[in-house]
Amino acid sequence: MHTMDPRLKAFERLLNIMDDLREKCPWDKKQTLDTLRTLTIEETYELCDAIIKKDLGALEGEIGDLFLHLVFYCKIGKEKEAFDVSTVLNKICDKLIHRHPHVYGDVKVTDEEEVKANWEKLKLKEGKKSVLEGVPSSLPALVKSTRIQEKVKGVGFEWDEISDVWAKIYEELDEFKEEVALNSDKTTEEFGDLMFSLINLARYLNIEPENALELTNQKFIKRFQLMEKMIDEEKKDISKLNLENLDKYWDKAKIIIRKNK
Repeated sequence: MHTMDPRLKAFERLLNIMDDLREKCPWDKKQTLDTLRTLTIEETYELCDAIIKKDLGALEGEIGDLFLHLVFYCKIGKEKEAFDVSTVLNKICDKLIHRHPHVYGDVKVTDEEEVKANWEKLKLKEGKKSVLEGVPSSLPALVKSTRIQEKVKGVGFEWDEISDVWAKIYEELDEFKEEVALNSDKTTEEFGDLMFSLINLARYLNIEPENALELTNQKFIKRFQLMEKMIDEEKKDISKLNLENLDKYWDKAKIIIRKNK
C-alpha cells in the first residue's frame, strides 16, 4: 500500500490548520499583509538568535513559526486572487531549475564561485538592469554591505588578492583619521568607507560580519552583566566606581567566563 510522504502530510496539516484559523479565529481573521510584516521580521530575528546560540531545539520551533507566516501570506494571496501556495512553490521551483543549469542542464562548473557568477549573469539575462536590483533597500546596513559586495563579485568586480583588501583598509583608516583630526563633516562618510572595507575583508576570510558582530555583542552583554552581579554582591554602586576599578571587575568577569567554557 502506498504511504504518503510524511513531509507532504505535515505540510498538508499546516495548510488545513491555516484554513481553520483564517475562518474561525478572530485574531487570524483580522491579519493583513501589512500587519504580518512586522511580526515576520521579529520571527526572522528570533530564528537568527537561535542560530547564533546554536540552539537547535529553539531553531526547530522558530522555523515552524516562519513556515506559518509563509503559509499565512499564501492564504491571503489566494483570498486576493493574486497567488496561492501552489503558484508560489512552482514559481520558486522553476526559478531554481533555470538558475542551476549545472544541475538541470549541461553547464559545467568547478566550484561555488562559478555557481554564484552564473547566477548573477542569468539574472541579467532575465531582464534585470543591475546586479544590485536584488538587494532589498530595507536591509540593515551591515547586511546590505555584505550582499552588495557578494553581488558585484559575481560579475568580476573584486580585488585579485587579499593583500589588496588590506591595503584598502589601511588607506580608508588613514583617510578616516585625517577627517577626525580636522573635525570634518566628512567623518561619518569616511567611517562608513572604513566599515565597508572591513566587511570586504570579512568576506575574503569567509566570516559573516553580522554574525561576528552579534557574537561580540552577546559576549559583551554576558561579561558586563556578570560584572554588574559581582559589584552588586559587594554592595557597591557601579555608577560611583571609576574606570580603573571597573576594569578590574571586567577582567575578573572575563576570566570566570573563560574558565566556565
